[in-house]
Amino acid sequence: MEANNKFRFLFFIIAPAFMPGKTLNEKTRALALLRLVITSVFIFSIVVAYKGFGQSPDSYSSTPAVKKRIVGDPLKNLPKNIEVLTLFGERADISPDNNSVAFMSKMFGDAMVINVKTRQISCLTCNIPGAAFLRVMHLSNGDYLLIGPDHFENAIASRKDADVWYLSKEPNAKPVKIGLKVNEGIAISKKSLKISFTKHLPDTAQKVSQLLVADLDLAGDTPKLINQKTVLENADKVCTLEAQDFYDADSKMTFFCYVSNGAFEVKGIDLKNNHVTNFSNASGSFNEPEGIFPDGKYTTVEADRQCEWLGGSRGSANVDIWKLRLDGTGKDFVRLTHFNDYEGGKASNPVVAANGRFMAFQAAKSTDPPGVGHGLLLYWFTPKPPEGGLRNKK
Repeated sequence: MEANNKFRFLFFIIAPAFMPGKTLNEKTRALALLRLVITSVFIFSIVVAYKGFGQSPDSYSSTPAVKKRIVGDPLKNLPKNIEVLTLFGERADISPDNNSVAFMSKMFGDAMVINVKTRQISCLTCNIPGAAFLRVMHLSNGDYLLIGPDHFENAIASRKDADVWYLSKEPNAKPVKIGLKVNEGIAISKKSLKISFTKHLPDTAQKVSQLLVADLDLAGDTPKLINQKTVLENADKVCTLEAQDFYDADSKMTFFCYVSNGAFEVKGIDLKNNHVTNFSNASGSFNEPEGIFPDGKYTTVEADRQCEWLGGSRGSANVDIWKLRLDGTGKDFVRLTHFNDYEGGKASNPVVAANGRFMAFQAAKSTDPPGVGHGLLLYWFTPKPPEGGLRNKK
């Protein structure tokens, strides 16, 4: 019956336009043709919108959209679901309420925050003389953790053993050390005050690193870490462990093990039994997990897989943002950005909003060191962005 109704509808739309002149007068025929054209355009627009929004050509086609890097500016050729958020800054982090994005003005600079709706920018650390921070990240309660040296010496020395600082979200708050030093980033829970970080074992003949998990205690006058637990130690001693994101109610965590040649895998650890899973299964290529989706089924990844057809050196110099399903097969790997289609361009450091509706990432140059960015962008996964989104949409 449903099929018959559909056929009758189509007959009503199409048939009058082709009936003999004796059956219909010219006015009726013209109206029928107009109705046919309008209906066809309407159906076509629905199909295009359904298939095209938020998808790169590589998302639904095995054939790459570009087979050779082109000369141009990716910021001037953005798809409709990507918009510019700032023209400066790096290392974005989205607030727990999805309303703002914290970021660094530059390496060894000030921590900033921008309202996604109003685009108003505030400085979190401009009241600190000589601030030289490297990262800013939200805690689940809306406060912040900062990473940076107590005082700046030089770019190499000041990145090693940088202090971790707690910063209240209250106006004019001053950062306070929590008694932890790190060489790289840390993982912060979106649901609790749990964090994970890397510990380097001193005085060892080979490079040995451990992943530790701890809770941040804010009950006393001075913030401190409690319940510290070692969950993983690199067995082969040829790479450095680095935590990325908690997921599945803080029972699991993504991580990778950095090696100097830039080839490593997206991995995960079950914190209940310390079982490790290789999610990317792409040996010989660069795969760094950077932002977890709220359902814990996918993560965004800085990857160089497009170098297979675009060419160029593999590693952090030529990365774009991909989306990987965490099922352990490594096969559901979808490209999201195409900045590396352009000579000298790349996209990096993605983070996904807690509501799953958008991600923030940065534009960078292939000659930049890892982490350096030249402005932030928003990538909307939903056809209808929140109020104030897509301000630059034409």
